[in-house]
Amino acid sequence: MHEIEPFYNWEKWYTASDDPNSPFFGRVYNMTQYTNTIYGYYIHPLWDEIGSETLYCKILFADYERRFVVIELFGEWNDTLHNDIMYLKRQVIDPLVNENINKFILVGENILNFHGSDDSYYEEWFEDVEDGWIAAVNFRDFVESEWKRYRLDYYMNFGGTLDEIDNWRTLKPVAFYDLVNSLIIRRLG
Repeated sequence: MHEIEPFYNWEKWYTASDDPNSPFFGRVYNMTQYTNTIYGYYIHPLWDEIGSETLYCKILFADYERRFVVIELFGEWNDTLHNDIMYLKRQVIDPLVNENINKFILVGENILNFHGSDDSYYEEWFEDVEDGWIAAVNFRDFVESEWKRYRLDYYMNFGGTLDEIDNWRTLKPVAFYDLVNSLIIRRLG
């Protein structure tokens, strides 16, 4: 698990620790010492902790003019035992919403499992982005099945063409956003 790194090729355009509007502004990363763990397994030090024992993230890009953010997630998303959505919502999403972000792209290739609970934080998030959206890209099928079981598809867009964007790492951040936005507009239109 310690070898799974967040995507860093967009750092020439954006770094969350250098962004005064980011919830991770001023964070310093110790690349010689691994301290965070998930179930006793050390994880790469570039993943940002949000208060959860099992879910970590990395803001890959934020554009306050276009009002979007790309967040890569890592670990187990466990709402049942750890209320991970509460940590994600309060520590990451709320500060970004306060900066007028209303379009969220969540990249989930490194989400290893999902355990659901109630949908109140998802509903709140959905209401916060009134004229925006929440898109989940490249999550595993069994994670999306659990989301459907908890009816989270009412609040987030996922599956279908959003799981076919295998080349997102080769795109520039705004091109990735434009692609996701066009797919969401087709769904909502």
